[in-house]
Amino acid sequence: MSEQTNPQEINRVPLMIVLISGAFVAILNQTLLATALPHIMRDLNLEASTAQWLQSIFMLVNGIMIPITAFLIERFSTRGLFLTAIGLFAFGTLVCGLAVNFPVLLIGRVLQASGAGIILPLMQTILFLVFPIEKRGSAMGMFGLVIAFAPAIGPTLSGYLVEQFPWRSLFFVILPIAILDIIVAYFILKNVTKQSFPKVDPISIILSSFGFGGLLYGFSIAGDKGWGSTSVMISMIVGAVTLTAFILRQLRLERPILEFRIFKYKIFTLTTALGMVTFMAMIGGAVVLPIFMQNMLGFTAFESGLMLLPGALLMGVMNPITGRLFDKFGARWLAIIGLGLLVVSTFMFTNLTAATTFTYLALVNCVRMFGISMVMMPVTTAGLNQLPSNLMPHGTAMNNTMRQVSGAVGTALLVSVMTSQANPSNGVTGLIHGVNVSFIVAGIIAAVGFIMAFFIKNSHPKEEYSA
Repeated sequence: MSEQTNPQEINRVPLMIVLISGAFVAILNQTLLATALPHIMRDLNLEASTAQWLQSIFMLVNGIMIPITAFLIERFSTRGLFLTAIGLFAFGTLVCGLAVNFPVLLIGRVLQASGAGIILPLMQTILFLVFPIEKRGSAMGMFGLVIAFAPAIGPTLSGYLVEQFPWRSLFFVILPIAILDIIVAYFILKNVTKQSFPKVDPISIILSSFGFGGLLYGFSIAGDKGWGSTSVMISMIVGAVTLTAFILRQLRLERPILEFRIFKYKIFTLTTALGMVTFMAMIGGAVVLPIFMQNMLGFTAFESGLMLLPGALLMGVMNPITGRLFDKFGARWLAIIGLGLLVVSTFMFTNLTAATTFTYLALVNCVRMFGISMVMMPVTTAGLNQLPSNLMPHGTAMNNTMRQVSGAVGTALLVSVMTSQANPSNGVTGLIHGVNVSFIVAGIIAAVGFIMAFFIKNSHPKEEYSA
Protein backbone atom coordinates (compact mmCIF):
# COMPACT_ATOMS: atom_id res chain seq x y z
CA MET A 1 0.00 0.00 0.00
CA SER A 2 1.29 3.48 -0.85
CA GLU A 3 2.46 5.70 1.95
CA GLN A 4 -0.11 8.30 3.04
CA THR A 5 0.94 11.73 4.29
CA ASN A 6 -0.93 13.58 7.01
CA PRO A 7 -2.88 16.23 5.03
CA GLN A 8 -2.21 18.90 7.68
CA GLU A 9 1.61 18.57 7.29
CA ILE A 10 1.67 19.30 3.55
CA ASN A 11 3.20 22.48 2.12
CA ARG A 12 0.06 23.81 0.47
CA VAL A 13 1.43 26.51 -1.89
CA PRO A 14 3.30 24.23 -4.36
CA LEU A 15 0.45 21.71 -4.08
CA MET A 16 -2.07 24.39 -5.09
CA ILE A 17 0.12 25.42 -8.04
CA VAL A 18 0.25 21.81 -9.33
CA LEU A 19 -3.48 21.22 -8.93
CA ILE A 20 -4.55 24.59 -10.32
CA SER A 21 -2.26 24.19 -13.39
CA GLY A 22 -3.85 20.79 -14.09
CA ALA A 23 -7.37 22.20 -13.77
CA PHE A 24 -6.43 25.24 -15.87
CA VAL A 25 -5.31 23.23 -18.92
CA ALA A 26 -8.28 20.85 -18.61
CA ILE A 27 -10.82 23.70 -18.60
CA LEU A 28 -8.96 25.87 -21.14
CA ASN A 29 -8.97 22.89 -23.50
CA GLN A 30 -12.79 22.70 -23.35
CA THR A 31 -13.30 26.29 -24.44
CA LEU A 32 -10.53 26.58 -27.04
CA LEU A 33 -12.13 24.42 -29.68
CA ALA A 34 -15.49 26.18 -30.22
CA THR A 35 -13.99 29.13 -32.12
CA ALA A 36 -11.68 26.83 -34.14
CA LEU A 37 -14.40 24.45 -35.43
CA PRO A 38 -15.01 26.33 -38.74
CA HIS A 39 -11.27 26.18 -39.51
CA ILE A 40 -11.10 22.44 -38.67
CA MET A 41 -14.18 21.83 -40.86
CA ARG A 42 -12.53 23.55 -43.83
CA ASP A 43 -9.16 21.86 -43.37
CA LEU A 44 -10.50 18.32 -42.86
CA ASN A 45 -13.51 18.78 -45.19
CA LEU A 46 -16.15 18.06 -42.51
CA GLU A 47 -19.86 18.80 -42.19
CA ALA A 48 -20.91 20.89 -39.15
CA SER A 49 -22.81 17.92 -37.66
CA THR A 50 -19.63 15.77 -37.85
CA ALA A 51 -17.28 18.45 -36.51
CA GLN A 52 -19.64 19.04 -33.56
CA TRP A 53 -18.69 15.57 -32.31
CA LEU A 54 -15.31 17.00 -31.28
CA GLN A 55 -17.20 19.01 -28.64
CA SER A 56 -19.91 16.43 -27.86
CA ILE A 57 -17.51 13.50 -27.38
CA PHE A 58 -15.44 15.54 -24.91
CA MET A 59 -18.50 16.34 -22.82
CA LEU A 60 -19.76 12.76 -23.07
CA VAL A 61 -16.52 11.10 -21.95
CA ASN A 62 -16.11 13.74 -19.23
CA GLY A 63 -19.64 13.00 -18.02
CA ILE A 64 -18.89 9.26 -17.96
CA MET A 65 -15.54 9.63 -16.13
CA ILE A 66 -16.59 12.10 -13.41
CA PRO A 67 -19.12 9.82 -11.61
CA ILE A 68 -16.58 7.00 -11.30
CA THR A 69 -13.79 9.24 -9.91
CA ALA A 70 -15.05 8.65 -6.35
CA PHE A 71 -14.34 4.93 -6.89
CA LEU A 72 -10.93 5.69 -8.52
CA ILE A 73 -9.92 8.03 -5.65
CA GLU A 74 -10.67 5.28 -3.10
CA ARG A 75 -8.92 2.64 -5.20
CA PHE A 76 -5.68 4.37 -6.26
CA SER A 77 -3.13 6.67 -4.59
CA THR A 78 -3.38 10.45 -5.03
CA ARG A 79 -0.08 10.69 -6.92
CA GLY A 80 -0.77 7.70 -9.15
CA LEU A 81 -4.23 8.90 -10.10
CA PHE A 82 -3.26 12.54 -10.73
CA LEU A 83 -0.19 11.60 -12.81
CA THR A 84 -2.25 9.09 -14.82
CA ALA A 85 -5.01 11.67 -15.43
CA ILE A 86 -2.71 14.50 -16.50
CA GLY A 87 -0.60 12.01 -18.49
CA LEU A 88 -3.67 10.79 -20.40
CA PHE A 89 -4.67 14.38 -21.02
CA ALA A 90 -1.18 15.33 -22.31
CA PHE A 91 -1.01 12.26 -24.57
CA GLY A 92 -4.48 13.06 -25.96
CA THR A 93 -3.37 16.66 -26.61
CA LEU A 94 -0.33 15.41 -28.55
CA VAL A 95 -2.54 13.04 -30.60
CA CYS A 96 -4.88 15.98 -31.43
CA GLY A 97 -1.95 18.20 -32.42
CA LEU A 98 -0.55 15.57 -34.78
CA ALA A 99 -3.94 14.41 -36.14
CA VAL A 100 -4.05 14.13 -39.93
CA ASN A 101 -7.74 13.18 -40.14
CA PHE A 102 -11.00 13.34 -38.19
CA PRO A 103 -10.92 9.82 -36.56
CA VAL A 104 -7.44 10.44 -35.07
CA LEU A 105 -8.54 13.88 -33.82
CA LEU A 106 -11.62 12.29 -32.21
CA ILE A 107 -9.46 9.63 -30.46
CA GLY A 108 -7.26 12.44 -29.12
CA ARG A 109 -10.34 14.21 -27.73
CA VAL A 110 -11.49 10.98 -26.00
CA LEU A 111 -8.06 10.60 -24.34
CA GLN A 112 -8.08 14.26 -23.28
CA ALA A 113 -11.58 13.98 -21.79
CA SER A 114 -10.83 10.77 -19.89
CA GLY A 115 -7.96 12.59 -18.13
CA ALA A 116 -9.84 15.88 -17.64
CA GLY A 117 -12.84 14.06 -16.13
CA ILE A 118 -10.65 12.77 -13.30
CA ILE A 119 -8.63 15.96 -12.69
CA LEU A 120 -11.39 18.31 -11.40
CA PRO A 121 -13.12 16.07 -8.81
CA LEU A 122 -9.72 14.76 -7.62
CA MET A 123 -8.44 18.31 -7.23
CA GLN A 124 -11.48 19.38 -5.17
CA THR A 125 -11.17 16.28 -2.97
CA ILE A 126 -7.47 17.00 -2.27
CA LEU A 127 -8.23 20.67 -1.43
CA PHE A 128 -10.90 19.65 1.08
CA LEU A 129 -8.55 17.16 2.74
CA VAL A 130 -5.45 19.39 3.04
CA PHE A 131 -7.17 22.62 4.12
CA PRO A 132 -8.79 23.00 7.56
CA ILE A 133 -12.48 23.82 7.41
CA GLU A 134 -12.02 27.51 8.22
CA LYS A 135 -9.72 28.00 5.19
CA ARG A 136 -11.62 25.96 2.60
CA GLY A 137 -13.52 28.96 1.25
CA SER A 138 -10.26 30.72 0.35
CA ALA A 139 -8.85 27.54 -1.23
CA MET A 140 -12.00 27.00 -3.29
CA GLY A 141 -11.87 30.69 -4.23
CA MET A 142 -8.44 30.15 -5.81
CA PHE A 143 -9.83 27.08 -7.58
CA GLY A 144 -12.76 29.22 -8.76
CA LEU A 145 -10.36 31.83 -10.15
CA VAL A 146 -9.01 29.18 -12.52
CA ILE A 147 -12.45 27.84 -13.43
CA ALA A 148 -13.43 31.39 -14.42
CA PHE A 149 -10.15 32.54 -15.97
CA ALA A 150 -9.62 29.58 -18.34
CA PRO A 151 -13.00 29.92 -20.13
CA ALA A 152 -12.49 33.71 -20.14
CA ILE A 153 -9.34 33.62 -22.22
CA GLY A 154 -10.28 30.45 -24.17
CA PRO A 155 -12.49 31.89 -26.96
CA THR A 156 -10.36 35.06 -27.34
CA LEU A 157 -7.05 33.15 -27.43
CA SER A 158 -8.53 30.58 -29.79
CA GLY A 159 -9.93 33.30 -32.09
CA TYR A 160 -6.50 34.94 -32.28
CA LEU A 161 -4.53 31.70 -32.80
CA VAL A 162 -6.71 30.27 -35.60
CA GLU A 163 -6.55 33.55 -37.49
CA GLN A 164 -2.73 33.66 -37.29
CA PHE A 165 -1.68 29.98 -37.24
CA PRO A 166 -3.02 26.50 -38.23
CA TRP A 167 -5.68 25.12 -35.84
CA ARG A 168 -3.22 22.49 -34.52
CA SER A 169 -1.40 25.34 -32.73
CA LEU A 170 -4.22 25.30 -30.13
CA PHE A 171 -3.08 21.90 -28.87
CA PHE A 172 0.63 22.81 -28.94
CA VAL A 173 -0.11 25.80 -26.68
CA ILE A 174 -1.68 23.48 -24.07
CA LEU A 175 0.83 20.60 -24.33
CA PRO A 176 3.88 22.31 -22.68
CA ILE A 177 1.76 23.38 -19.67
CA ALA A 178 0.49 19.79 -19.23
CA ILE A 179 4.02 18.31 -19.52
CA LEU A 180 5.44 20.84 -17.05
CA ASP A 181 2.62 19.99 -14.65
CA ILE A 182 3.46 16.26 -14.86
CA ILE A 183 7.13 16.96 -14.02
CA VAL A 184 6.33 19.25 -11.07
CA ALA A 185 3.59 16.92 -9.76
CA TYR A 186 6.02 13.98 -9.83
CA PHE A 187 8.29 15.75 -7.32
CA ILE A 188 5.72 17.65 -5.24
CA LEU A 189 2.49 15.70 -5.01
CA LYS A 190 1.96 13.55 -1.90
CA ASN A 191 -0.61 10.86 -1.21
CA VAL A 192 -3.36 12.49 0.86
CA THR A 193 -6.46 10.48 -0.07
CA LYS A 194 -7.17 7.33 1.90
CA GLN A 195 -7.28 4.11 -0.12
CA SER A 196 -10.02 1.70 0.91
CA PHE A 197 -9.70 -0.57 -2.17
CA PRO A 198 -13.40 -0.98 -3.07
CA LYS A 199 -14.24 -3.88 -5.39
CA VAL A 200 -14.77 -3.15 -9.06
CA ASP A 201 -18.44 -3.48 -9.99
CA PRO A 202 -18.53 -3.65 -13.83
CA ILE A 203 -22.37 -3.48 -13.93
CA SER A 204 -22.36 -0.17 -12.04
CA ILE A 205 -19.71 1.31 -14.35
CA ILE A 206 -21.68 0.24 -17.45
CA LEU A 207 -24.98 1.59 -16.04
CA SER A 208 -23.32 4.88 -15.00
CA SER A 209 -21.76 5.30 -18.47
CA PHE A 210 -25.03 4.73 -20.33
CA GLY A 211 -27.07 6.68 -17.76
CA PHE A 212 -25.04 9.89 -17.54
CA GLY A 213 -23.72 9.51 -21.11
CA GLY A 214 -27.22 9.03 -22.56
CA LEU A 215 -28.68 12.05 -20.78
CA LEU A 216 -25.71 14.29 -21.58
CA TYR A 217 -25.73 13.29 -25.23
CA GLY A 218 -29.51 13.75 -25.47
CA PHE A 219 -29.36 17.25 -24.02
CA SER A 220 -26.29 18.23 -26.05
CA ILE A 221 -28.02 17.45 -29.38
CA ALA A 222 -31.53 18.61 -28.37
CA GLY A 223 -30.74 22.30 -28.97
CA ASP A 224 -29.68 21.49 -32.52
CA LYS A 225 -32.02 18.64 -33.56
CA GLY A 226 -35.13 19.52 -31.53
CA TRP A 227 -36.62 17.71 -28.53
CA GLY A 228 -38.92 15.57 -30.67
CA SER A 229 -36.19 14.00 -32.85
CA THR A 230 -35.76 10.22 -32.65
CA SER A 231 -32.09 10.32 -31.65
CA VAL A 232 -32.84 12.73 -28.76
CA MET A 233 -35.81 10.65 -27.51
CA ILE A 234 -33.90 7.32 -27.67
CA SER A 235 -30.86 8.85 -25.97
CA MET A 236 -33.01 10.37 -23.18
CA ILE A 237 -34.99 7.17 -22.57
CA VAL A 238 -31.85 4.97 -22.48
CA GLY A 239 -30.16 7.53 -20.19
CA ALA A 240 -33.13 7.80 -17.81
CA VAL A 241 -33.75 4.04 -17.54
CA THR A 242 -30.09 3.06 -17.04
CA LEU A 243 -29.48 5.96 -14.61
CA THR A 244 -32.46 4.83 -12.51
CA ALA A 245 -31.06 1.27 -12.52
CA PHE A 246 -27.62 2.67 -11.56
CA ILE A 247 -29.03 4.66 -8.60
CA LEU A 248 -31.08 1.68 -7.33
CA ARG A 249 -28.02 -0.56 -7.57
CA GLN A 250 -25.85 1.95 -5.66
CA LEU A 251 -28.40 2.08 -2.84
CA ARG A 252 -28.26 -1.72 -2.54
CA LEU A 253 -24.47 -2.09 -2.65
CA GLU A 254 -22.51 -2.03 0.59
CA ARG A 255 -19.65 -0.15 -1.18
CA PRO A 256 -21.26 1.83 -4.02
CA ILE A 257 -19.25 3.38 -6.85
CA LEU A 258 -21.09 6.68 -6.30
CA GLU A 259 -22.75 7.19 -2.92
CA PHE A 260 -26.26 8.64 -3.41
CA ARG A 261 -26.93 8.60 0.34
CA ILE A 262 -24.98 11.87 0.60
CA PHE A 263 -28.25 13.54 -0.43
CA LYS A 264 -29.46 12.82 3.12
CA TYR A 265 -27.33 15.82 4.09
CA LYS A 266 -29.96 18.49 3.43
CA ILE A 267 -27.62 21.48 2.97
CA PHE A 268 -25.47 19.46 0.54
CA THR A 269 -28.59 18.66 -1.50
CA LEU A 270 -29.80 22.27 -1.45
CA THR A 271 -26.42 23.77 -2.38
CA THR A 272 -25.91 21.21 -5.19
CA ALA A 273 -29.32 22.15 -6.64
CA LEU A 274 -28.46 25.84 -6.23
CA GLY A 275 -25.13 25.34 -8.04
CA MET A 276 -26.98 23.58 -10.89
CA VAL A 277 -29.50 26.42 -11.27
CA THR A 278 -26.72 29.04 -11.29
CA PHE A 279 -24.65 27.06 -13.77
CA MET A 280 -27.65 26.66 -16.11
CA ALA A 281 -28.22 30.42 -16.15
CA MET A 282 -24.50 31.11 -16.63
CA ILE A 283 -23.65 28.54 -19.32
CA GLY A 284 -26.79 29.28 -21.33
CA GLY A 285 -25.85 32.96 -21.47
CA ALA A 286 -22.29 32.14 -22.52
CA VAL A 287 -23.69 30.11 -25.45
CA VAL A 288 -26.59 32.38 -26.49
CA LEU A 289 -24.75 35.74 -26.42
CA PRO A 290 -22.02 34.77 -28.96
CA ILE A 291 -24.72 33.37 -31.32
CA PHE A 292 -26.65 36.65 -30.97
CA MET A 293 -23.52 38.75 -31.61
CA GLN A 294 -22.16 36.75 -34.55
CA ASN A 295 -25.36 35.70 -36.36
CA MET A 296 -27.57 38.74 -35.69
CA LEU A 297 -25.30 41.73 -35.05
CA GLY A 298 -22.46 40.75 -37.41
CA PHE A 299 -19.59 40.68 -34.89
CA THR A 300 -16.63 38.28 -35.41
CA ALA A 301 -15.93 35.26 -33.16
CA PHE A 302 -12.93 37.14 -31.75
CA GLU A 303 -15.11 40.18 -30.87
CA SER A 304 -17.77 38.03 -29.17
CA GLY A 305 -14.96 36.44 -27.14
CA LEU A 306 -13.73 39.93 -26.17
CA MET A 307 -17.24 40.91 -25.03
CA LEU A 308 -17.34 37.96 -22.58
CA LEU A 309 -13.77 38.56 -21.37
CA PRO A 310 -14.27 41.44 -18.83
CA GLY A 311 -17.10 39.57 -17.05
CA ALA A 312 -15.16 36.33 -16.84
CA LEU A 313 -12.02 38.14 -15.62
CA LEU A 314 -14.09 39.95 -12.98
CA MET A 315 -15.51 36.59 -11.86
CA GLY A 316 -11.97 35.20 -11.69
CA VAL A 317 -10.72 38.11 -9.56
CA MET A 318 -13.79 37.97 -7.28
CA ASN A 319 -13.62 34.21 -6.56
CA PRO A 320 -10.74 34.40 -4.03
CA ILE A 321 -12.44 37.43 -2.39
CA THR A 322 -15.82 35.68 -2.07
CA GLY A 323 -13.93 32.63 -0.76
CA ARG A 324 -12.56 34.71 2.10
CA LEU A 325 -15.96 36.28 2.74
CA PHE A 326 -17.41 32.77 2.93
CA ASP A 327 -14.81 31.77 5.54
CA LYS A 328 -15.93 34.77 7.58
CA PHE A 329 -19.70 34.94 7.08
CA GLY A 330 -20.91 31.69 5.46
CA ALA A 331 -22.76 31.24 2.17
CA ARG A 332 -26.33 32.44 2.83
CA TRP A 333 -26.11 36.19 2.26
CA LEU A 334 -23.45 35.87 -0.42
CA ALA A 335 -25.81 33.57 -2.37
CA ILE A 336 -28.87 35.79 -1.82
CA ILE A 337 -27.07 38.98 -3.01
CA GLY A 338 -25.33 37.15 -5.88
CA LEU A 339 -28.53 35.54 -7.18
CA GLY A 340 -30.36 38.86 -6.82
CA LEU A 341 -27.78 40.46 -9.13
CA LEU A 342 -28.03 37.48 -11.51
CA VAL A 343 -31.83 37.81 -11.75
CA VAL A 344 -31.74 41.58 -12.43
CA SER A 345 -28.89 41.40 -14.99
CA THR A 346 -30.42 38.40 -16.81
CA PHE A 347 -33.71 40.27 -17.24
CA MET A 348 -31.68 43.21 -18.62
CA PHE A 349 -30.87 40.88 -21.55
CA THR A 350 -34.57 40.37 -22.36
CA ASN A 351 -34.93 43.61 -24.35
CA LEU A 352 -32.08 43.23 -26.86
CA THR A 353 -32.45 44.87 -30.30
CA ALA A 354 -30.39 45.23 -33.49
CA ALA A 355 -29.12 48.52 -32.01
CA THR A 356 -27.81 46.94 -28.76
CA THR A 357 -24.20 48.06 -28.27
CA PHE A 358 -21.06 46.03 -27.51
CA THR A 359 -20.59 48.14 -24.34
CA TYR A 360 -24.10 47.39 -23.01
CA LEU A 361 -23.59 43.63 -23.52
CA ALA A 362 -20.16 43.68 -21.89
CA LEU A 363 -21.28 45.75 -18.85
CA VAL A 364 -24.46 43.75 -18.12
CA ASN A 365 -22.48 40.52 -18.54
CA CYS A 366 -19.98 41.87 -15.97
CA VAL A 367 -22.82 42.32 -13.44
CA ARG A 368 -24.06 38.75 -14.17
CA MET A 369 -20.60 37.30 -13.63
CA PHE A 370 -20.07 39.36 -10.47
CA GLY A 371 -23.30 37.85 -9.10
CA ILE A 372 -22.31 34.31 -10.12
CA SER A 373 -18.91 34.68 -8.39
CA MET A 374 -20.78 35.29 -5.12
CA VAL A 375 -22.74 32.06 -5.53
CA MET A 376 -20.77 29.27 -7.25
CA MET A 377 -17.79 28.55 -4.98
CA PRO A 378 -19.41 29.56 -1.65
CA VAL A 379 -22.43 27.25 -2.13
CA THR A 380 -20.20 24.40 -3.36
CA THR A 381 -17.94 24.79 -0.30
CA ALA A 382 -20.92 25.08 2.08
CA GLY A 383 -22.38 21.83 0.73
CA LEU A 384 -19.14 19.85 0.78
CA ASN A 385 -18.33 21.11 4.31
CA GLN A 386 -21.35 19.11 5.52
CA LEU A 387 -19.76 15.80 4.51
CA PRO A 388 -17.35 13.70 6.59
CA SER A 389 -13.92 13.23 4.95
CA ASN A 390 -14.64 9.60 3.93
CA LEU A 391 -17.57 10.85 1.77
CA MET A 392 -15.61 13.78 0.27
CA PRO A 393 -14.66 11.93 -2.98
CA HIS A 394 -18.36 11.08 -3.50
CA GLY A 395 -19.37 14.69 -2.76
CA THR A 396 -16.94 16.22 -5.26
CA ALA A 397 -17.78 13.60 -7.91
CA MET A 398 -21.52 14.20 -7.45
CA ASN A 399 -21.07 17.97 -7.47
CA ASN A 400 -19.08 17.94 -10.73
CA THR A 401 -21.44 15.42 -12.35
CA MET A 402 -24.50 17.54 -11.53
CA ARG A 403 -22.74 20.63 -12.88
CA GLN A 404 -21.98 18.83 -16.17
CA VAL A 405 -25.61 17.73 -16.46
CA SER A 406 -26.95 21.20 -15.64
CA GLY A 407 -24.58 22.80 -18.19
CA ALA A 408 -25.88 20.45 -20.90
CA VAL A 409 -29.51 21.00 -19.84
CA GLY A 410 -29.08 24.80 -19.67
CA THR A 411 -27.46 24.99 -23.10
CA ALA A 412 -30.03 22.70 -24.74
CA LEU A 413 -32.99 24.43 -23.10
CA LEU A 414 -31.97 28.00 -23.91
CA VAL A 415 -30.77 27.25 -27.47
CA SER A 416 -33.97 25.34 -28.28
CA VAL A 417 -36.11 28.16 -26.79
CA MET A 418 -34.13 30.68 -28.86
CA THR A 419 -34.63 28.74 -32.13
CA SER A 420 -38.28 27.82 -31.51
CA GLN A 421 -39.29 31.39 -30.56
CA ALA A 422 -37.37 33.06 -33.41
CA ASN A 423 -39.43 34.40 -36.31
CA PRO A 424 -37.13 34.49 -39.39
CA SER A 425 -39.86 36.08 -41.57
CA ASN A 426 -39.42 39.28 -39.51
CA GLY A 427 -35.71 39.45 -40.36
CA VAL A 428 -33.15 40.24 -37.65
CA THR A 429 -35.85 41.55 -35.26
CA GLY A 430 -37.66 38.21 -35.47
CA LEU A 431 -34.46 36.29 -34.72
CA ILE A 432 -33.60 38.57 -31.78
CA HIS A 433 -37.07 37.89 -30.32
CA GLY A 434 -35.95 34.27 -29.80
CA VAL A 435 -32.85 35.45 -27.90
CA ASN A 436 -34.97 37.70 -25.65
CA VAL A 437 -37.38 34.85 -24.82
CA SER A 438 -34.44 32.54 -23.99
CA PHE A 439 -33.17 35.13 -21.48
CA ILE A 440 -36.67 35.35 -19.94
CA VAL A 441 -36.40 31.58 -19.30
CA ALA A 442 -32.85 32.03 -17.89
CA GLY A 443 -34.16 34.83 -15.66
CA ILE A 444 -36.95 32.60 -14.29
CA ILE A 445 -34.38 29.85 -13.57
CA ALA A 446 -32.21 32.40 -11.70
CA ALA A 447 -35.28 33.63 -9.75
CA VAL A 448 -35.95 30.05 -8.55
CA GLY A 449 -32.34 29.96 -7.31
CA PHE A 450 -32.82 33.32 -5.54
CA ILE A 451 -35.77 31.90 -3.56
CA MET A 452 -33.83 28.70 -2.75
CA ALA A 453 -30.89 30.72 -1.36
CA PHE A 454 -33.03 31.86 1.60
CA PHE A 455 -33.17 28.24 2.80
CA ILE A 456 -29.39 27.91 3.26
CA LYS A 457 -28.64 27.34 6.95
CA ASN A 458 -25.55 26.26 8.88
CA SER A 459 -23.27 27.16 6.00
CA HIS A 460 -20.81 28.93 8.28
CA PRO A 461 -18.00 26.50 9.21
CA LYS A 462 -18.11 27.41 12.92
CA GLU A 463 -21.87 26.83 13.08
CA GLU A 464 -21.58 23.45 11.41
CA TYR A 465 -19.17 22.01 13.87
CA SER A 466 -20.84 23.34 16.96
CA ALA A 467 -24.23 22.13 15.66
